[in-house]
Amino acid sequence: MDRPTHSSTLIGWREWVSLPDVGIPWIKAKVDTGARSSSLHAQHIREFERDGVAWVRFDVRPWQGAHELVPVELPVFDRRDVRSSSGHAQSRLVVLLDLVLVGHRVTAEVTLSNRSEMGFRMLIGREALRQGFTIDPARSFLGGKAPKTYRRLNRGHAAV
Repeated sequence: MDRPTHSSTLIGWREWVSLPDVGIPWIKAKVDTGARSSSLHAQHIREFERDGVAWVRFDVRPWQGAHELVPVELPVFDRRDVRSSSGHAQSRLVVLLDLVLVGHRVTAEVTLSNRSEMGFRMLIGREALRQGFTIDPARSFLGGKAPKTYRRLNRGHAAV
């Protein structure tokens, strides 16, 4: 994967991200330079084989306050041992997922994990950030905010 070495796009420590290939128009993400890979909140993770290739089927609950699940199927890219901030190691499946961050589309290596107890449904790690982003840790949502209907879903209000 080619990595840009030219100008960088400025982002904040948290941003609204789009996952267009899996039908998720908005998900709030935390930028995490301490994590190599990005991470996505996934439930009901099930591996299967399609035409001799390992795939994974899972559900994403993109908004913290809503019950809506988005079903996703993707090829398995890798399996990694990931150590959480509390020091607990866990084996996680990794998928390649295109995301749009501050108007720029990049492909990220994304681990699947249950983030229901976390404040953000997605983390953006160093591998994705190296593709042309600079972080201002004092700012948020430099790419703009999601429409109000989606922000309300994150607080447990009306559906879209």
